Amino acid sequence: MILVDSSVWIDYFRGTATPQADKLDALLGTEPIATGDLILAEVLQGFVSDRDFNQARKLLTSLTIVELGGKDVAVQAAKNFRTLRALGVTVRKTIDTIIATRCIESRLPLLYSDRDFDPFVEHLGLRSV
Repeated sequence: MILVDSSVWIDYFRGTATPQADKLDALLGTEPIATGDLILAEVLQGFVSDRDFNQARKLLTSLTIVELGGKDVAVQAAKNFRTLRALGVTVRKTIDTIIATRCIESRLPLLYSDRDFDPFVEHLGLRSV
């Protein structure tokens, strides 16, 4: 199963041609795809029209939805943030730290286009698609 970050979903729904959105398009229907509960909220809140919102909601909720947070993930995410900060890396968004940590802990590869995940790949073992 592959977890897909909001950075990729947003490009996908906008029709923006990126390597990651193209990869997602190729994976849909051929590989098990998941998204996270917080990612679901991030993506859906960006739609202006009800029609687009409902189409995206229908697609996204047909996938496996991974609960990203919880006490154990929150504590480990804080540890991961502190580890990266000690290496001179500051992650800009807490939600990205939670997403990366859930993927690391659950051994889920992540399809993303947000550079904040790169230090998690380089230093903490996050698997990138």
